[in-house]
Amino acid sequence: MNLIGAIALLLWAMRMVRTGMTRAFGGTLRLMLGRHLVNRFAAFLAGLGVTTLLQSSTATCLMTASFAGRGLVISAAALAVMLGADVGTTLVAQLFTLDIVWVSPVLIAVGFVAFQGGQRKRTRDIGRLTIGLGLILLALSLIVANSQPIRDSKIVLALVTSLGDEPLLAILLTALLTWLAHSSLATVLLIGSLVGAGAIPVALIFPLVLGANLGGAIPPVTATLGSAAAARRVAAGNALFKVVGCLLVFPFLTHVAEYIALLDADPVRQVVNFHTAFNLGLAMIFIFAIGPVSVLMERLIPDRALPSDAGQARYLDATAVQEPVVALANATRETLRIADILDEMLRGSMDTLRRDDKESLNRVTTSDDIVDRLYEQTKLYLTAVSRQELGEDDSRRCNEIMSFSTNLEHIGDIIDKNLMELAAKKIKYRLTFSEEGLGEIADLHYRVQENLKLATSVFVSGDHALARKLLIEKDDFRQLERDAAESHHERLKSGMRESIETSSLHLDILRDLKRINSHLTSAAYPILEEAGELRATRLRKSKIRREAPA
Repeated sequence: MNLIGAIALLLWAMRMVRTGMTRAFGGTLRLMLGRHLVNRFAAFLAGLGVTTLLQSSTATCLMTASFAGRGLVISAAALAVMLGADVGTTLVAQLFTLDIVWVSPVLIAVGFVAFQGGQRKRTRDIGRLTIGLGLILLALSLIVANSQPIRDSKIVLALVTSLGDEPLLAILLTALLTWLAHSSLATVLLIGSLVGAGAIPVALIFPLVLGANLGGAIPPVTATLGSAAAARRVAAGNALFKVVGCLLVFPFLTHVAEYIALLDADPVRQVVNFHTAFNLGLAMIFIFAIGPVSVLMERLIPDRALPSDAGQARYLDATAVQEPVVALANATRETLRIADILDEMLRGSMDTLRRDDKESLNRVTTSDDIVDRLYEQTKLYLTAVSRQELGEDDSRRCNEIMSFSTNLEHIGDIIDKNLMELAAKKIKYRLTFSEEGLGEIADLHYRVQENLKLATSVFVSGDHALARKLLIEKDDFRQLERDAAESHHERLKSGMRESIETSSLHLDILRDLKRINSHLTSAAYPILEEAGELRATRLRKSKIRREAPA
């Protein structure tokens, strides 16, 4: 049980490091990865660097797959990233097998201070990953300390001996364990700790490391099963590298073991050295064969838009980009799809607030993911259109579509990240709005839904009268929101229990509905501005005269 606890601590600590690094520097890492996908060698180095920091080739694979799925990177560069990512994990393994366990308490203490006392979110996230690094070293030392029963166990000895005689079985079992752990790095570190403690023989480490590499390629494949074909090719290509590598090395394991031992006789170092040599060998072989592998993956996993995939754009015809008028019409139709989904999300959010319907809450969250995907595809499509030679009208329309779709995406985020979080809190703590309060929320909610329809009409027609009406709705809605807030405060003063319990939720919902309405009414601005019907400023002229300069 002590050994199982130490392994669990190792897996949890690696998750802490990955989470802390992603939250603190995830945007920077994605940007760094995206900028270096220009050729196979730059992509290889980018994958190596990002994975060394994230300590997870799976995370790098999913990040790269998302780029590929959105058409931001060709398959060849994405596969080169994975070759670099696999080498990156070996560098981390090399680091953690050094004799630096004495740093563990220092890292944990420093991380705790940063996490507990940090005022900024990034400081707390850095504290989290620092604690995780310390716990990894602590977990490795605990694994070594608690492996004595394994060394003395006749059952384990018999099992290890049988695996030594069946290297293929050892590979498959380790691959299974690595898949369950979702971390080839953790498995390699565990193998190193156990062999260093004498719990497993040196001869067995080579098939075990092969199994760890093979099993580490499985999680990205399963995680991208529902993604676009381009994203699935990245994970499948990486798995192909591992399978081919294992097939090439397996017949020569005995000879490989002899050469690895020449580098360093220490069993622990042999584990990580073989791990590094295996992945470096794959990189040297496949970096020059990226093109054929990419073609093979495209044939095995062809592009095929699934009708059942609601997040797949339906109207963004890539062949129409050369014809801006047609392309902009396509983008308008796709943006209207986003508006329809938002209308359903608004209805579902009110159902959740009124009836504490968890199913509606889950549907709204799923719909926001669809909105995000559609918006991303629409944005990239419009970017491609904007590179064409557009006339003044087409250029303005392109900007209007981009602006409106962006506002719709922001609305989806507000509904999902704000309104639904408030609804979840209401459900969790079994809170109930007062009858008057719920009525006020419902009235404002209905007004937002009507304004969504009006904003959509303004977006499609460009009608000045409708645009003026939509802008007037903004002032009317602001007054309704103020009246609802004042009514709520009056109920608080009267001591109404429901209002007191839900005060924070009530006011936050009013605020979020106001934000949604502001995003909707912004559709009127470009139309009225073009017609010259907007004032330059809403500020009154100052009554204080400026003194003439001396």
